[in-house]
This record gives sequence, structure tokens and C-alpha cells, in this order.
Amino acid sequence: MQKNLEVAIAAGGTAGHINPALALAEELTHRGHHVTFFGQPNRLESTLVPEAGYDFECIRVSGFDRSRPWTLVSALLRMRKAEKQLAHLFDERTAPDVAVGFGAYVEMPLLQLCKKRGIPYVIHEQNSVAGLANKTCAKSASSVCLSLPDARAAFEGQVADESRIVVTGNPVRRSVVQASREEGRAAFGIRDDETMLLVFGGSLGARHLNEAVTALKEELLSRPKLRIVHSTGKELHEEVVAGLGLTEEQAKRWDVRPYISNMGEALAASDLVLSRAGASSIAEIAALAVPAVLVPYPLATGDHQTTNAKFLVGAKAAELVPDDELDTSRFKELLLGLVDDDERRDAMREASKELAQDRAASNLAEQVEAVC
Repeated sequence: MQKNLEVAIAAGGTAGHINPALALAEELTHRGHHVTFFGQPNRLESTLVPEAGYDFECIRVSGFDRSRPWTLVSALLRMRKAEKQLAHLFDERTAPDVAVGFGAYVEMPLLQLCKKRGIPYVIHEQNSVAGLANKTCAKSASSVCLSLPDARAAFEGQVADESRIVVTGNPVRRSVVQASREEGRAAFGIRDDETMLLVFGGSLGARHLNEAVTALKEELLSRPKLRIVHSTGKELHEEVVAGLGLTEEQAKRWDVRPYISNMGEALAASDLVLSRAGASSIAEIAALAVPAVLVPYPLATGDHQTTNAKFLVGAKAAELVPDDELDTSRFKELLLGLVDDDERRDAMREASKELAQDRAASNLAEQVEAVC
């Protein structure tokens, strides 16, 4: 029988790192383990983690900018200082049984200290293109867990035993995975006989995506049983509202919001999603098996959003449209065609279910338990 573990998690910087870590923490807590997070006091994790109810310890690190080589010195000094702080904390309290890093620089002092003290650790890579912190820490990891198979190549040859490289999927929080279609439709006021199109570009929005959908206003609203829920991004909300110029009657069918806090219910209610292809978006769309049209952000590092999208496209669960094709007839015909074709969407939904992405948090928790 698995003993209750003390688990240290380092995740920070962006929601793309933090939300999967919180999803893992939920699963580990559900299994009876205790989780403590380590992150920076001035970054997003210092807000999201305490709000979720987990213990949070502050450490300070800085990344290394390869275009400015002199930043390596300050980065190393901060890493060493953070490692000493952690060592004191471990000596003063109970050291963890296992640690998990989610790819940001904040994981490095924790995982380096674990290596020195013989504490096993797991790393998790959310994107298809691996980050520097994870690649640096992979060699001594007890398990290298991946969201997407395409990330495997970055770690082959970096670990002594390649059987340690495991595709677990990208953990999604229970509030998303357990959302039901009935509850979602009730939350957004969607009738059973209506088709819901969900549009979002991430928390900051996506101007080109917003513009492309706005340009299709007349065609979309000409379908009397189509409802659109459109998350614009906070900074772009007024711009989109002005561009759409919806009448009071049209606004009953085109729900424009700056941000959707209950994304689980929104996805569960949806018949089709139009979105960017960030790692968290891909994970949530796949976990709820929603047919999708994905438009990767063209300036993402290593074009990793395109690789992310191809995971669902290859499974026949999504369609991909490059950003530079948003203003073409292909995008218009593809989106409207999917809106009108129930059977095709049903086939995409069944294909997505085959990926079993709703089990990612459980898969990763099993890896954490196994290394102990």
C-alpha cells in the first residue's frame, strides 16, 4: 500500500506551467499526499497557488538570457542562494519524499538540491518543444513525463534509461474534466437544439482570431440555431464589441466576454471550439473531447503551437488553420462547414475520446508515486 508522501512542486511564471501543476496537486491530495509549492513571490504562482489552498514557499530565481551572456552570472548566484534557502527549509522541517518540476527556471534550485540529497524527482514538459530548464534537469530525473509524443526527441540521449520517458498527457484541473454538458449549457443559457461555437484566444486574447470571426458575423448569425460564446481577452474586449456592433437581438445569440472563468463548463457546453493552440488549451479541449479548429500563434517559440495542434489534427480530432490563412475563403468554408455538419463533429469528438487526455493528472500522479 502506498504511504502518504510529502511532495514538493515547483511551477511558475505562466498559467501554462501552473495550471497543470495545480491539477497534479489536486490528484495527489485526493490520494492522501501532502503538497507544498515553491515559486516566486512576484509571479502568477504567488496568487494562483494560495487561492487554490496549497502551501506556498517563496524563492527567487532569474532566467538566463542567451542574447545577453552576462546574465548567466546573476542567474547562477540567485540559483545558489535559492538552493541554500531550500536546504535550510528542508533541515528545519521535513524534506520531501519526491519533487516535481514543471519546466520553469524556478524548478532548478529545488531539483538540484534533490539530486544532491538523493531525493527522487519527476519533470513534466507541457509543450511539444521542450524548455531549457527541463532539458537541463532531465539527466537525473527518475521520470521524464511528456504531454505530447513530439517532445520525446528532446530528451532521448539525455537520460540514462529511456524507459523513464513517459507520455502522460497534460494534467487538467478537476473543475474542467468533471464539467458536464447539462451544467455547461445551463450556465450559458444554451438550449438542447442549439449549436454552440466557443471562440477564445487565451487569457490575453488573440486580435487576428477576433477579427476573423468578426468578419464572419453575418454568415454565422444567418444560422438561427447557432449560439456563439466569444472570449476576447480583457484588453481586446471593447475593440471586439465595437467591431461587431451587435444589435440587442443579435447580442442574445453572440455572448461577448472579456474572459471566461468557468472554462470547464464552457467547453463541456460547446459543439465546436475555435482557439489558439497553447498547451493548456489543447489539454482542456482534448480532455473534454470537443471538436476544434486550431489557429497556432505564429510567433510561439519554435512554432510549438503548430506542433501542439498537430497532435489533435493527427488523431482526426481537430482541424488546423495557419494564422496567415484566417482571412482566406478556406478558413470561412472550414468553420462554417463544421458548424453545419453534426456528423463530422460527432466523428471528431469520438476520435478525441480515444486520446484519453482526461486521465493525464492520474497518469502523472502514478509516475510520482512510482519513483518513491
